[in-house]
Amino acid sequence: MASATTPGEPVAPQDDGGRRRGLWARLRGREDGTPHRPAPWRVEGMPEDRGRTDGQRPRLGWFWWLVLAALVANWVIAAVAMGPAPRAEVPYTFFTAQVSAGNVASVTSTDETIDGRFTTAVDPPGPEDSAERFTTQRPSFATDDLLSALEAQSVTVDARPPDAGPPLWVQVVVGFGPTLLLVGLLLWFLRRRAASGAGGALGGFGRSRATLYRPDSGRRTTFADVAGIDEVEHEVSEIVDFLRDPGRYSRLGARIPRGVLLSGPPGTGKTLLARAVAGEAGVPFFSISASEFIEAIVGVGASRVRDLFTQAKKVAPAIVFIDELDAIGRARGGAGVTGGVDEREQTLNQVLTEMDGFQGNEGVVVLAATNRPEILDPALLRPGRFDRRVTVGAPDRAGRLAILRVHTRGVPLDPDVDLAAVAAATPGMVGADLANLVNEAALLAAKHRRDTVTGADLGEALEKTVLGTVRGIVLSPEEKLSTAYHESGHALLGMLTPGADPVRRVTIIPRGQALGVTVQTPEGDRYGYSARYLRGRIVGALGGRAAEEVVYGDVTTGAENDLEQVTRIARQMVGRWGMSAAVGPVAVLPASGEQPFGLDGVAPATRELVDVEVRRLVEECYAEALATLSGNRERLDRLAHVLLERETLEADEAYAAAGLTPATAPATDPAAAARGEAPPAPRAPGPPQDVAAAPAR
Repeated sequence: MASATTPGEPVAPQDDGGRRRGLWARLRGREDGTPHRPAPWRVEGMPEDRGRTDGQRPRLGWFWWLVLAALVANWVIAAVAMGPAPRAEVPYTFFTAQVSAGNVASVTSTDETIDGRFTTAVDPPGPEDSAERFTTQRPSFATDDLLSALEAQSVTVDARPPDAGPPLWVQVVVGFGPTLLLVGLLLWFLRRRAASGAGGALGGFGRSRATLYRPDSGRRTTFADVAGIDEVEHEVSEIVDFLRDPGRYSRLGARIPRGVLLSGPPGTGKTLLARAVAGEAGVPFFSISASEFIEAIVGVGASRVRDLFTQAKKVAPAIVFIDELDAIGRARGGAGVTGGVDEREQTLNQVLTEMDGFQGNEGVVVLAATNRPEILDPALLRPGRFDRRVTVGAPDRAGRLAILRVHTRGVPLDPDVDLAAVAAATPGMVGADLANLVNEAALLAAKHRRDTVTGADLGEALEKTVLGTVRGIVLSPEEKLSTAYHESGHALLGMLTPGADPVRRVTIIPRGQALGVTVQTPEGDRYGYSARYLRGRIVGALGGRAAEEVVYGDVTTGAENDLEQVTRIARQMVGRWGMSAAVGPVAVLPASGEQPFGLDGVAPATRELVDVEVRRLVEECYAEALATLSGNRERLDRLAHVLLERETLEADEAYAAAGLTPATAPATDPAAAARGEAPPAPRAPGPPQDVAAAPAR
């Protein structure tokens, strides 16, 4: 159970009215405008089927026809060489009669089976036609002297072992012939492919798997489908203008950037923006994930890169979009390389060559997206390859409102829905989070068989997305009271600590992994954080544990998530943001993903000093939390008992229960963010960290 926001979430400008009202309660306001239902968005078109023409089936390659013919020929040869010659089956008595008549030229015996040839073709009994070769079975009870009769007629007599097979040369040809034939054909085919450069010696393995979208292949994604990142749109609009009218730039000696790197947290719309660039420019768009270049076979990745750029140059001007570039673009020579020849490095080298090699790629613009630009190879980021680096960050309040309007185009909204209030209640959320929020609200409306999505649906969807699903567990009265004191400690410190984020809601209804949650969100967007604000965050996060100790003289496991937040913030303050006098203004803890395995050049003594300072900072904040709650014990008791009775308190109800008002509570210091600013921490994937829920106690 915890509250306290995590630094690093950009938040929108504050609303003019109702600053201290609960944002969840304001979700039932009104959003002007009539809902409409346009065509689905984020659709670029159907991928072109490579190797096909309209109305025709894909053709079977000539190589496979050749292989099929070779297999059929081998089967025919084997059947002729190893199969027995056609012989007429005759009765034994008929055979002895022909011996007596002198019409048998030769016989070969295998056990009781006698094969032979008549001197003159005869018509044997039965349906068989006239035959010269015959076969018969000698009965085991026959007592005639057959050998003497054959010798008397000068018949050539031979014998064959029962297990005798075909001649050795036939066995060799039939046994090794198909294998040698196929290997020979395959080698011949690969030599031709290697000589022609079509996919290299790996043939079809070296073909690019990129999906091609053409401007006329369906409804295009445009900048109208992208919202909340206006500055980023402006950065990439020059590429669109160049692809539309390259002459206007080339006559002035300007050249289009060879590559644009889109970096930012997951879900901010990097892929959508790349497709919008292709849709606005009206040029072919090749889309591929960087991981699709890599295979177990060495050389496949580089071959696919060559094939991709070859295809793009054939239809230039074109755009090549590589998603998750860090899969192949990681800095070379790091600790992760364990072999002499690394397939990933070969692929990266080929990308470097294609983007800025001797041949060049005029008319082909490379867009790439990554969540981890700090680990990319420096050669990939230099001018001439990725000339521009565009950061796609989390949107502010106005951006979130624009994104919500885009995602609700096809959703019938009730007149009571206030999208501006929803945007204000979702600081730190990105486009993917907001899309999921709208979808959850639509699912809830359909579940309740409503014709429109109401503000209550959006509020419930927001609670479900951020806080988790309500759990139907029954707590004992003692545990429920303990949970109420825990959450009241968070809430009361949020009200009394200067500069803390306002309390929006307090609940002891179990949700997700938490038995209770205190919701705190900032009034407006924050882009920098002072040491005072961060200390207040730590104090508020320790409020639940401090309340348990003040009331019961004991602590529970409910503060697990609180302690994780506290430790993370304190370590960043001391080790990354220089907010400790003992450590000094130095960054001794690397950012996430940099210098693994402790190879960051930091001395062990410095690391120990960081641990000591983190402990000192947390203990000071905990002592402050204990002192504040002890001095406001009456407020703590009133708030806990009202919360126990109602289970959920909105902002105004919580302040009233504590005997405070937004006017008398310490206000947010407007200059706090301007003093001692620290860069925002990277946002982790998942729900926004402005609202934190502790694990079950």
